[in-house]
Parts: sequence; C-alpha cells; structure tokens
Amino acid sequence: MPSPVLVVAGTRPEVIKLSPIIKQSGRLKTGMIFVWSGQHYDYEMSEVFFEGLEIPKPEINLGIKSGSHSTQTAKAMVRLEKVISRFKPSLVLAEGDTNTVVAAALTAIKAHVPFAHVEAGLRSYDRTMPEEVNRIVADSCSELLFAPTQLAVSNLTHEGTPLRKIHLTGNTVVDTVIEHKNRAGEKGAELLKRFNVSSKDYLLITLHRQENTDNPSNLKNIVKALLSLNKKFKIIFPAHPRTEAKLEKMGLLKTLKKNTRMVLIPPQGYLEFLGLLSHCLAVLTDSGGVQEEALTLGIPTVTLRCNTERPETVLYGINVLAGTEPEAIIKLTETQVEKSDEIRKRLKTKRNPFGAGDAGKKIISRIKDALENGIKVESSDTRNDPYIVYGLGESRQLKTIDDRFEIMGIYNQSGLSTIVSTHNDAAAAKCRVLVRGPLIEMAKILKK
Repeated sequence: MPSPVLVVAGTRPEVIKLSPIIKQSGRLKTGMIFVWSGQHYDYEMSEVFFEGLEIPKPEINLGIKSGSHSTQTAKAMVRLEKVISRFKPSLVLAEGDTNTVVAAALTAIKAHVPFAHVEAGLRSYDRTMPEEVNRIVADSCSELLFAPTQLAVSNLTHEGTPLRKIHLTGNTVVDTVIEHKNRAGEKGAELLKRFNVSSKDYLLITLHRQENTDNPSNLKNIVKALLSLNKKFKIIFPAHPRTEAKLEKMGLLKTLKKNTRMVLIPPQGYLEFLGLLSHCLAVLTDSGGVQEEALTLGIPTVTLRCNTERPETVLYGINVLAGTEPEAIIKLTETQVEKSDEIRKRLKTKRNPFGAGDAGKKIISRIKDALENGIKVESSDTRNDPYIVYGLGESRQLKTIDDRFEIMGIYNQSGLSTIVSTHNDAAAAKCRVLVRGPLIEMAKILKK
C-alpha cells in the first residue's frame, strides 16, 4: 500500500478546520492517519469536537499536554519523529499556528518528508505573538501551502515562497460553518432556553490568547469593560479553562459571577458554540477563528487585540480592532450593536473573502495531484551557476524561461501584486514579474 498522509492536530480549532479535509480523505489512494498531539486534552477541549463534527477519533495520541511553548514543541517533535519513522508517510499535513503545527513542520522537513500547511500566509506582523512565529516557521518548511485568501498568497510570495507551491483554496472554516449552521442554530436555541436568554439579546465573549490572559493589566481592562457592558447587555462567556484559572487567581472570577446578567459557562462543543454565535447581538473575541466564523454568519465582531491576521474581516466592515482599553471596547461594542442590522444586510450582497465552502475539496485535489506527481522535499543542483538572484521583468520575457527559474510575484500595471498560477498565465497578461534564477541566464532574459 502507498505511504499514508499523516494529519497532525492538537487543538480544537485545528479539528474544526481539518474536518472537511478528513471527510474528503477517502479520495486519496494512500489513506490517512490522524495523529493527535494532546495539546488540548480535556474532554470539553478535544473529544467532544470529534463527536460533534462527526469525524473519526485520532489513531495516535502523543499526549504532550500543557507546558511552556518550548516544552510542548519539543515533546511533540520527539514523539512525532517516532510516528514518522514508523509509518514513513508520503506527506505530513497540519493546519493553523499552534505549537503542534510548528512541531509537525519542523519534524517533517528534518525527516525529509514534505509538509503541507493549511491556512498558510496569515500575518499579524506581531512577533510577540507565539502564533505569528509558528505561522512563519511552518510556512517556511512547507512544500504545499494552502492559502485561504489572496492577501495570504501575496504575503507568501513576498516572503520568498515560489508561486507554484501556493494554492488559493479558501478557508475550510467556511465549509464547516455551512455544513453545520442549521443544526448549530437549533443547539444554540436549546442553550438559550436553559439560560433564560433570548436570541439577539446578548453579547458573546471568547478570551484565551496569551497576550490577554497572561497580562494582568489587559485582563483587568477587559473585565472592567465587560462589567460596564453588562449593565446594558446580557453576556454569555464560555470560559476557556486557562482563562478561568487566570481570572480566579486575580480575584476577578468572583466579581464576574456576582452579576446575574453574566452567564459564565464551561467551553462548549462546536455546534453549541456556533449556535450561540449565530444567535448573539455581537461577539467580543481575541480568537482568529471566531473572526472568520462571525464573518461567515454575518455577526458583528469586536476583536480584543491591536492587530489581526484576518484583516479581510475589518475590510469587509464586520470587525473592528478594539485593543484592550475599556473605553474603546465599550464604545466599539455599542457601535457594532447599533450597526448590527446594517452589517448583516451589507454582507448578504458581498462574496465571502474566505471562500465558497469548497476548500476541503480543493485541498484534497491538490494533495492528490502532488502525490501522483511524486512530491518530495526539494534539493538543488547549482553547480553550473550557483549565484541565484532576483530580477523584475516584463511578462512577455517569461516565454523563454525554464524550470531553473521561479516566479516569486506578479504585479499589475498599478504596481499591486496579483495572482496567476503558471509561467504561461503570467506571459499572457500585461504585468511585471519578479523571478528568481541563475545570474547569467537572468541577465540574458532581462536584456530581451
């Protein structure tokens, strides 16, 4: 039997976004082995999601559990190396920006196994975020990069990734939301009855990122804003275990629980959470995935950060960046609620920047093609001309180049980056092209 594809995940957002790919995996002749790192290990943070999304449980659990970033990454690499040695996969695939993902990318490339990154090319330009570092490292190790948006493609090409390795697929979160939104709406309605809360009569909050939970000032400011908003709005708060522990340590959990209009609940299954999201007035979050889900459902969003790797949500008018100052959070939340109907109507006429709900199919098709064409970790032979340079030329000049050259970026007549997939596509368009190749041959081409 051909070598399998190894799918590696370790947190619930990864399960959500990998589920459309796992469900399509039957189209691969190689088969697929699902490996769970154990970065999320509570029932509410892992197993309930396999059940809710109706996907098989992982065959292998690396059991890394909690720890510092370095500890988690190191444990995952050591344990995953043994799995790779045992199964000798044709490809390792992971999604997102967690310690599990960067561990999978590094372990795969060091074992000379091609790595495929789902949700490649997202950038917040904030290297204090561990997720940003993980994204950059994972992308740099990848042979296949599945970019969710045109901006993500542009980010990758400008970081030196050859265009042929990048595939614009949309985001699999759209697939998942579309598949489950009706059932999720029913689940959400059931929960609201239990909490004695009406649809479109509450705010939803999620809070888990390190820069907020581990920063006492940020956490206090966010709680201060919530207490103020709670005077006007009911709030439902599914508390991440780590966030709850931090709130309790700082004496803030009791303060929140005193408020009868604050509904503090444990983490929910995916359908339950998606249901609560679909029924809320607006969502306050520091999660990237929730920003995407909210846009897909048309839910006004207030992001409790100063930056986002999903700027499309802001461009489309559904999301605002509030940071963590109480006054900004309060003002922007009230504004989003006031504009709620306008936002929802506007989005009905716009195309979702994260795709049409077929990302899983596209990704499996690209993987299938890559495996059939014998994908491998690439090496180079530059004995004849080892001095590799970059050159900016006209599209007509590309007709004479061969596989020694890589297209690194395409620019339209206005100077903005654009997307084409092959040399021939670029040659047919009137554009400028950034190419990488041997110095001597590059000089000949650019003279023509």
